[in-house]
Amino acid sequence: MPVLTRLIPSPVVVDIRGGALDDLSALLADQRISSNGKIAVAISGGSGLKLRDRFAAELPGADWYPVAGGTIDEAVKLADAMRGKRYDAVVALGGGKIIDVTKYAAARVGLPLVAIATNLSHDGICSPISTLDNDNGRGSYGVPTPIALVVDLDVIRDAPVRYVRSGIGDAISNLSAIADWELSHRENGEKVDGLAAAMARSAGEAVLRHPGGVGDDDFLVTLSEGLVMSGIAMSISGDSRPSSGACHEISHAFDLLFPARAASHGEQCGLGAAFAMHLRGAREESGLMVETLRRHGLPVTPQEMGFTVDEFVQAVSFAPQTRPGRFTILEHLDLSDDEIRDAYADYAQAIGS
Repeated sequence: MPVLTRLIPSPVVVDIRGGALDDLSALLADQRISSNGKIAVAISGGSGLKLRDRFAAELPGADWYPVAGGTIDEAVKLADAMRGKRYDAVVALGGGKIIDVTKYAAARVGLPLVAIATNLSHDGICSPISTLDNDNGRGSYGVPTPIALVVDLDVIRDAPVRYVRSGIGDAISNLSAIADWELSHRENGEKVDGLAAAMARSAGEAVLRHPGGVGDDDFLVTLSEGLVMSGIAMSISGDSRPSSGACHEISHAFDLLFPARAASHGEQCGLGAAFAMHLRGAREESGLMVETLRRHGLPVTPQEMGFTVDEFVQAVSFAPQTRPGRFTILEHLDLSDDEIRDAYADYAQAIGS
């Protein structure tokens, strides 16, 4: 018999609303994630510590594990600390680095993960990928999708607004990533998963065209849902292709070439996406991205991120080396440094900078 449908790996629970964390213990029990409260909770040194004080009494059976940074060593250290403790589940309470570290550690010890995002800086909150620093720079590691995701809008509003802006840039960059995927299909025959592409595109379009601002609950819900859909799209495709193209190659290049000066992931991806759309001749789409990024206070030129044009040219030139085997508009055009500089001058003139 032919396969008539397919199972999609996704969280059992996605709870996005104000006050969502007030029902955390009930969520764990009602969804049979942990009925006795025997859980490990990984927290950051910032927002996580504050939330520990809030939930320590509600979760008396929990053990708390501070996580110092987003490295592979920290993830292995966390896994080793949890090993053999007979936990029901692991809870990641914090931002993107904490969630990425805990996803990897939970996979290493074979426990389900509950992700509680305290900011919306990127689409890793629900993805099957952990991005961790290692001795060679930064690597991406396949992990299971979280079993549950909680986003409390009251907590999100308390986080610095730059984290929301970063999430906006990451969500919008989906549109450039999908265009790169489709380009690779036309040029190289790479298979495009239609469902994954549809979800990632819908997520990006919803954020791109939403009229609200970073302080509006309705916009924050749309952004949260977009980041969740981006993560599920990656689970469907089995890799980061639906959300990572030339935009992310450029961002990774900034991280590797200028590690002490790199901007936020979403800021770099947003600029990379707008420039990549310009490179492929999609001037109207690039202009709409620039308009939306500007409206939300994100940079649209390298100078607004603290980089010179020459440094931007260097990053774009180096970008294809960050994802060997991935085909994007950068690999397709294979521009020289002078051609990248000319293309940027054209882009700057088009956006009025």
